[in-house]
Amino acid sequence: MSGRIRLALCAWAATLMASGALLPLVEGSRWLVQAAFLLAVQSAVGVLVRWLSPARFLTVCLQMLATVLLLTVAFAREYALFGAVPGPQAVRWLFELLAAGSDDVGRYAIPAPATDGISLMLVGGVLLIGLAVDVLAVTFRSAAPAGLPLLALYSVAAGLADEGAGRLWFLLAACGYLLLLLAEGRDRLSGWGRVFGGASRGPGGLAAGLEGAGRAPVRTGRRIGAVALGVALVVPAALPALDGGLLDGGGGGTGRGGGGGTISAVNPLVSLQNNLNQPVDREVMTYRTDSPSPQDFYIRILALDRFDGSEWKSSTRRLRDVPERLPQPAGLGHDVPVAEVRTSFSAAGSYAQTYLPMPYPASAVDVEGRWRYEPEGRTLVGDDGQTTRGVNYEVSSLTVMPTAGQLARAMAPRSDLASEYTRVPGSLPDVVLRTAEEVTEGARNDYERAVRLQDWFASEGGFRYDTTVTSGTGTAAIERFLRDREGFCVHFSFTMAAMARTLGIPARVAVGFTPGTAKGDGSMTVGLKDAHAWPELYFEGVGWTRFEPTPSRGSTPSYALPQAPSDGADAPEQPSQDVTATPSDAPSASETCPEQSRRLGECGESTAPGALASGDPGAPVGRIILWTLGGLVVLALPFLPLLWRLRARSRRLGVSRGRAPADTAARVLAAWREAVDTAWDHGVAPDDSATPRGTAARIVRLGELDTSAAEAVHRLAGAVEQVLYAPRPRAAGGLFEDVAAVRAGLRASAGRAARLRATFAPRSAVRVVWALSDLRARLSRRWADRTGGRGRWAALTARLRPPRARV
Repeated sequence: MSGRIRLALCAWAATLMASGALLPLVEGSRWLVQAAFLLAVQSAVGVLVRWLSPARFLTVCLQMLATVLLLTVAFAREYALFGAVPGPQAVRWLFELLAAGSDDVGRYAIPAPATDGISLMLVGGVLLIGLAVDVLAVTFRSAAPAGLPLLALYSVAAGLADEGAGRLWFLLAACGYLLLLLAEGRDRLSGWGRVFGGASRGPGGLAAGLEGAGRAPVRTGRRIGAVALGVALVVPAALPALDGGLLDGGGGGTGRGGGGGTISAVNPLVSLQNNLNQPVDREVMTYRTDSPSPQDFYIRILALDRFDGSEWKSSTRRLRDVPERLPQPAGLGHDVPVAEVRTSFSAAGSYAQTYLPMPYPASAVDVEGRWRYEPEGRTLVGDDGQTTRGVNYEVSSLTVMPTAGQLARAMAPRSDLASEYTRVPGSLPDVVLRTAEEVTEGARNDYERAVRLQDWFASEGGFRYDTTVTSGTGTAAIERFLRDREGFCVHFSFTMAAMARTLGIPARVAVGFTPGTAKGDGSMTVGLKDAHAWPELYFEGVGWTRFEPTPSRGSTPSYALPQAPSDGADAPEQPSQDVTATPSDAPSASETCPEQSRRLGECGESTAPGALASGDPGAPVGRIILWTLGGLVVLALPFLPLLWRLRARSRRLGVSRGRAPADTAARVLAAWREAVDTAWDHGVAPDDSATPRGTAARIVRLGELDTSAAEAVHRLAGAVEQVLYAPRPRAAGGLFEDVAAVRAGLRASAGRAARLRATFAPRSAVRVVWALSDLRARLSRRWADRTGGRGRWAALTARLRPPRARV
């Protein structure tokens, strides 16, 4: 096995061993198997290209191209040209998946489900790290700096995991790096041939010199490895604590332990807008119910009861074991009519939700699996990775049927409940309270205030339903919504809840699904576009009560309609209401809205709005511009050598045409450099030990030049000897014509592949790397002179500097 192939295998193994530190962050290991296969293909491409051509730049470019194609096949095959070529739709889909993964990272607790977005981020990240390691260790034959990307990979895992990445993963990553260093050391040592093993081993002997040369790379690698491993121990400890979702091990609602545990649900408004804007409505569940009023059968996931000014989110609550019969709902009196209904649910195999969707208020739940009960929100939360994926369950729930009179006569709520659920942030704009007071002016009780707020949003306030509006859940979003009067259910629900709180009415925001669509067999189907958010207001004696301020979505409850019975003479005068009670099967969103990122339960392996947060209605203009510029930069990368070569040729051939000796010398040397680089681009590498005349003869022989081109290169060599050695150099004419003749001769003798490579991947472009290396060395020397460590720093710089020939 050749040294390059062995080094490539070690680079592949080192990357995978370091990637193992990411396993505790995500459920399952399927993504790592996928990453291992794609990384092997990427490495094989590098091995093949290096075998065919020694051009480093060409190897890197083709490996980058292979990486893009692999990610396209793995994550956007249905949108790609011929299933592999990333066209505009595939590129857009990959960007949307990345945005989805970013949202999922902030939404889920560790271990997070392997959503498509998170999987793309993991696999793509491993491929990029693997590419960096392969380029440094194999292509440029410098394994020591390859520890930096491996260190970055491990540090990310260590910084995000609950208790660091763990000793096992640290040892695996360290062993992978040391394996890479030893492989490189062996490869370098093999270049010296067999080490002399004679008896004389004195300090100045030949054996000592040879063995020292062989051991130097290994010793250097060990030292750098020790430093890198030490940094790996320090960096994770120095990383700041990160909160929320995947960055917070306590979040996400997966209570641990048998009798305790907490739920800290992150803001669930992330995926709701994306669900509503999906181009295809995908089914997340079906159910059968004996409810007499299916249009009011809202399926609730969880409630957001905390408003801190930047977002609505769920409070941290204690979890309990699921009781056989759930307790009486808070605040529900015995004089309020209720009816118990039974519903059988069947969740789709692609719907993985931490919370169990149920009608509110549920009274009993029959479900298999590991579930915990949160009493305040009356929700069931999956424990130890339990989700709704493919779960069948039955729920008994109460249909609460209060009358308008009962709601109007509701007493003041308990002081502790009112204090918690009427709290608003100090940053809430004054316009919220002022508008709430204007809308409810003349109302005689909280019920009438609530109905007037609902009617104002639904029909009287001139609001427009639009799912493409930027969501946001903070005070600025509320102020913008009241000013522009356009948005979707998120805006209507949290704005009404905030306004109700300013009026002293306890309020929260519920997230879930509208009833769905009836099927021919009597069952109901619920899709992504049935995702919804609505406000719940608390009335003592009735409990948490649903209202529907969003126009064209869901149904207005009977107790909030104008024809609702008053059940007594003391009932308040009802406000007029134009809202229909007929549910809408789909939102009236614009058909031109952009395709959104998938979630677990959306577009295949996705989740519906289990944890809805401030959504992203699509890429903002600034992001689109940045992605476009980034795409143009990526597309331009393969052409950078060509552009540099054209620029260098133009600069050399445009040297001053003055008659001074210095001008003559500059002109001749520029023409000679151009001729030498042109020969280099066509495969004739420069030899700085040869004279100009010897170099010319070498170019003629290896380049197989015809007579005219050979004479031209010899004239150029003679002109160089004149300016270098003659006492008074003579002005030379026709230099640039000779350069053109040499270039034409080289192209004529070269094959098509050689000509293409000379044009698009010129070997002489490595001079850019040399120039940067020289600049780095100069800066290093200046810095060393100031800090007093010149000798040691210069030695390290010389060690890392790539070998090259000078012309």
